[in-house]
Amino acid sequence: MALTFVTGNRNKLAEVQAILADVLPNLRSQDLDLPEYQGESEDICKEKAKIAAQRVNGPVLVEDTSLCFNALNGLPGPYIKWFLDKLGHDGLNKLLTAYEDKTAYAQCVFAFCAGPSNEPITFTGRCPGRIVTARGPNTFGWDPIFQPDNEQGQPGDKTFAEMDKIIKNQISHRSQSLKLVKDYFDKHPEYRS
Repeated sequence: MALTFVTGNRNKLAEVQAILADVLPNLRSQDLDLPEYQGESEDICKEKAKIAAQRVNGPVLVEDTSLCFNALNGLPGPYIKWFLDKLGHDGLNKLLTAYEDKTAYAQCVFAFCAGPSNEPITFTGRCPGRIVTARGPNTFGWDPIFQPDNEQGQPGDKTFAEMDKIIKNQISHRSQSLKLVKDYFDKHPEYRS
């Protein structure tokens, strides 16, 4: 029962494999062109998981990432990919120009579907922070404009892009979600092969 992580993003795959290595050492990946659903992140992720399980004809793990601006009631949310593509980092900052509140949260939802006839299970992680002028390498999406809060809930001093990958993988929205995924698969060793 080999588990397939559905992604075409090498950076995302590397993060997931690094975090889940001890519970899913043989996690494979496959790039599938899945429909882009609209709605809330959990619903989007569940639908993607159902379709992916049918196409792979087996157990799958899918992910949906959001960047949610508090001043905009959670937008761009799951549509961040399209907002970033059309507006860039500078345009995303400009969306908040009229607002004092620059706080945001990064959210990651993973959905696991055991097979084509199963209902997906979701795992949601969040990382609070704020939107800042882009800093750091522009190699991974919106990382240069998201500055996570520190452990005391105060503004941190580095954006995700400026952070060492090991530190980012310990605090990120994806790592928070993957801790829940890891706990689940720790209790379900049948997916380790």
